Amino acid sequence: MKAFAEYLFLKGSRGATSRLRLVSYRLLGMKLGLRNRMEGGGRVRRCSQIEIGSYNAFTQGAWLWPNDVDCDGIRIRIGDRNYFNRNLMIDACGLIEIGDQNMFGPDVYITDSNHRFDPGLAPNEQPMDVGKVKIGNRCWIGAKAVILKDVELGDGCVVGAGAVVTKSVSPGAVVAGVPAKMLPAANYSLRLTGGAR
Repeated sequence: MKAFAEYLFLKGSRGATSRLRLVSYRLLGMKLGLRNRMEGGGRVRRCSQIEIGSYNAFTQGAWLWPNDVDCDGIRIRIGDRNYFNRNLMIDACGLIEIGDQNMFGPDVYITDSNHRFDPGLAPNEQPMDVGKVKIGNRCWIGAKAVILKDVELGDGCVVGAGAVVTKSVSPGAVVAGVPAKMLPAANYSLRLTGGAR
């Protein structure tokens, strides 16, 4: 009985709130598949510029943030069965595409643009360089990773916690560091298997 009460109080109410939130986003023009979950604490704008497939889970604090100007197309496109941990931010001025079955750790930031730095102009007057980001399928993005403009992550790659990804990553590769660099297979295969005993 206690477990059932806990479920109703902690999970049931969040599920109902999530469904209501997604209905609202759909009414505002977001293209949504089936059985998604989006917890509160974040923000969404320009719903008509966002397309989300089915069976995705967005935990507390997801920000889906297309550029706040009119656009007839999609700026954020997300496939199916992705898991986004706490405090995700997807900041899209051009196009950010995410495939299927990816896992994102907490505090991940993804952007497809950056401010230029021209002498004599204040930071808020700097023009933007707009590109795109493409994340393949079955990738694992560690906590606090940052993925920057014009990066493509190939299928099955791993981005280490805290990495800043400035260049595209080959399918199946493991990258870590600032800026992110590919780890030699020997370095991460020992970690994945628990190493020599």
